[in-house]
Amino acid sequence: MEQISSRKKILILGAGTAGTMIANKLANHRTKYGLDITLVDQASEHYYQPGFLFIPFGVYGREDVVKRRSDFIPRGVTYIQNSIEKIDTTKKEIVLHIGEVLPYDILIIATGAQVAPEQIPNLIGDRWRKNMHEFYTFEGANALYNTLKDWPGGKLVIHISEMPIKCPVAPLEFSFLADDFFKKKNMRDKVEITYVTPLSGAFTKPEASRVLGGMLSERNIKLVPDFSISEVDAKENIIRSYDEKTVPFDLLVTIPPNMGDALIARSGLGDELNFIPTDKNTLQATGHENIFVIGDATNIPASKAGSVAHFEAEILEENILSFLEGKPLSAKFDGHANCYVESGDGKALLVDFGYDIEPVEGTFPLPFIGPFSLLKPTVINHLGKLAFRYIYWNVLMRGLSIPFVGPGVPLAGKKIKK
Repeated sequence: MEQISSRKKILILGAGTAGTMIANKLANHRTKYGLDITLVDQASEHYYQPGFLFIPFGVYGREDVVKRRSDFIPRGVTYIQNSIEKIDTTKKEIVLHIGEVLPYDILIIATGAQVAPEQIPNLIGDRWRKNMHEFYTFEGANALYNTLKDWPGGKLVIHISEMPIKCPVAPLEFSFLADDFFKKKNMRDKVEITYVTPLSGAFTKPEASRVLGGMLSERNIKLVPDFSISEVDAKENIIRSYDEKTVPFDLLVTIPPNMGDALIARSGLGDELNFIPTDKNTLQATGHENIFVIGDATNIPASKAGSVAHFEAEILEENILSFLEGKPLSAKFDGHANCYVESGDGKALLVDFGYDIEPVEGTFPLPFIGPFSLLKPTVINHLGKLAFRYIYWNVLMRGLSIPFVGPGVPLAGKKIKK
């Protein structure tokens, strides 16, 4: 294995959820391992992205979802606020936009994923953020709030362009919350809601797809599966698929394609969507033993969600230490994802799954005790969803662990069919 210098230079690219968590975890090992840790990001503000879902319905505002990134940088970690021009894996250095060069012994890439509405023909134009919206950005969620508060009704279409996307349950949550929102405004009978997806069902996992699809049906939300969008016709207010299916809308809420950072393309490290080929168990970049990837920047077959980044950080911390000690990377990530799904009417359900474990019914995190129910809408689950914002800011962003919730998918409490 390649030898590294006595003072180990660790560069972390991206100070979002994943990058901030791993920076805090590694900061605890600075003295023992002689680490020089540098975190690089161009933005000054940190967004609680799960909160974007609530902004269009007037539940959350700016103060709930935006804080300074510098508030979460641990002592002893150098923070550089600048954009990155390129990663040079041969020279083991990155080049900042201002021309400064930063060498590394270990590189951790946490550059995330961004929506790319320009990838859908005719989506960006005169009607963008008027009757065609997204809620995966802070600006987009606020624009949608301004539209929804006075919208008179009509055909509401919630549409997913393609997978993978950040927080794959969020479009379903938006559908359920929209149903509840219009009921409370006494105008549900004036709104026709349609859920359009490229998947063959409501979700990627069969049992969860059955349950969530049933919830759509119960709320009179039409499901249009296997829809691969080719374009938006803004004049006719329709979306069209490659096989010439069409869905009309008065208000379109779309989830555009999600792509990795353009930096990854410039550096020749990504696939066609700019996600980095990554070992799904060790989180080591394919073909680069001193580069690790965490969060949405990876191409691993796990959900792109904050909970996944949290569980990955536990594994990556252990593997980075093993790498520093010249030991095999023994910690294995099992794809653990844990997501609350808002279902409206003050309830939510919870899904907990991994690479080889499907979402099933049961209790979480403790068997029999819970207090959360799996695949069943409950008030406790909804309160858990709301409480997660506090946990996010005060526990996860500090690199702390959550009691009773480890990085691996727990089997206890799950009704797993033999």
